[in-house]
Amino acid sequence: MTPETEEAAPDTSPAGVPLAGRITGALVGAAVGDALGGPVEGYSPEQIAERHGGRVHGIVGPWHGDGWRTARPIAPYHKGDGHVTDDTLMTHALIRAYATVRDHLDAHAVAEHLVPDLMTTPRWIPELEAEALPLHRIFLAEKWLVARLHYGHVDPREAGVGNIVNCGAAMYMAPVGLVNAAHPRGAYAEALDIAGAHQSSYGREAAGVFAAAVAAACAPGATPDSVVAACLALAKDGTREAIETVCQVAAGYRDFESALAPLRAAVAPYDTVGPDYRSPSLGARRPSRLHAIEELPVALGLLLVSGGDFRHAVLGAVNYGRDCDSIATMAGAITGALGSPVPEEWAKTVAEASRLDLWEPAATLTEVAREVFERDVRRRRAHERAFAGMGGPRCSV
Repeated sequence: MTPETEEAAPDTSPAGVPLAGRITGALVGAAVGDALGGPVEGYSPEQIAERHGGRVHGIVGPWHGDGWRTARPIAPYHKGDGHVTDDTLMTHALIRAYATVRDHLDAHAVAEHLVPDLMTTPRWIPELEAEALPLHRIFLAEKWLVARLHYGHVDPREAGVGNIVNCGAAMYMAPVGLVNAAHPRGAYAEALDIAGAHQSSYGREAAGVFAAAVAAACAPGATPDSVVAACLALAKDGTREAIETVCQVAAGYRDFESALAPLRAAVAPYDTVGPDYRSPSLGARRPSRLHAIEELPVALGLLLVSGGDFRHAVLGAVNYGRDCDSIATMAGAITGALGSPVPEEWAKTVAEASRLDLWEPAATLTEVAREVFERDVRRRRAHERAFAGMGGPRCSV
C-alpha cells in the first residue's frame, strides 16, 4: 500500500489504550503489586532496606527465608517468590460474581454469590501451596462476610456494621471501577453498595473512592491529576481530607525514595493504626468521620510521585512498608488502568509462581463490562423516552 492508502497505525499511547487493555493492565497490575508487596508487608522502610540490603526492586523471597512455615507472625503463609495474597484472591472472587450476574452488583449479590464462592469451591491458594477453600486464607475482616451473611442472616446492606474498619473492602474493588470504566460516580455508588456487606465508616468510603479512581483512570486522556481530582470530587469526611493532604505533599516529589517518609507523615494524623503497625493503638480500626485508611491516600500519593508510571508507583508502595501489599495492589490497578505497562517479566513470574491465569479474569471482566454498558444504554434510553413522555425536556443526544 502507498502512504496515501495505508491505514493509520493504532494509537498506542496511554490515551489510546482500548478497554480490554485498560482492564487487563489494571487487574494484572493489581496482582503483580500484591505479589511484590506481600513478602515485606508489616515492616517499615528501614527494616525492609536492612533485610534486603537496600530497596526492593522486584520479586523477593519470604522475609524469614525457608523458615516461612513456622516463623511468626507470618506462618503458615508463603509470602514472597511471586505469590499473590488475599487481595488478589478476593478480586478474582468478585470478578466471578460479575461473571455470574453479568450486571451491576450490590450487597445482596455479595451474599448470594461472593460468600458461597468463598465457602464452597476449593481453589489453589499460593501462600498455602495447596488447594483449599478461599475462606481458609482470607483475614478475619473478610471472614466477617461469611459469619454475618451466611450464618447470621444479616441484611446484606447493613452486614458491614461492626466489622473492624480497614482496607479489607477497598482492596478488591478494582473490578467495580472497571465495570464502570470512565464513570467514577457510578463506580463510587456501586462500590459503596457492595461494600456495605463488608465494611462501614471510612473502610466503606475507601472502597467507593478506590473504585472511582480506577474508573477515572480508564477515561481517554486520564492523568494522575485527573484521577486524584475525581477522587476528591466524591470522597467524604476524613477520607477526602487524607487524600487531599497526602496528594499536596506528593506533588513536591518525583522519586519514591525521598517521598516515603513525607507521605507517611502526611497520612499519620488520619490513620488509626498508629506508628507500630503490628501493635495497633486502642482506637485502631473503629468507625470515625475524621479518619481514613492509610492505603488509598498513600497509593494516590505515589501515583502522583511516579507520574503514573507502573513500575515506579508499585515499587514505591512496596518499599513504603506497613500494609504495602494492598497499597501496591491499588497503585498497580490505577496505573495499569491508565495504560502504564506492567513489566512482562514480573507478570509472567507471578502467574507461574501463583499458578494463576492472570489474564483470564481480565478477559471475562471485559466481556461483562461491555454487556453492562449496553444494558445501561438501553435502560437510559428507556428512561429518556419515559421522561419525555411526561412532558420533560427532550434529549437531543
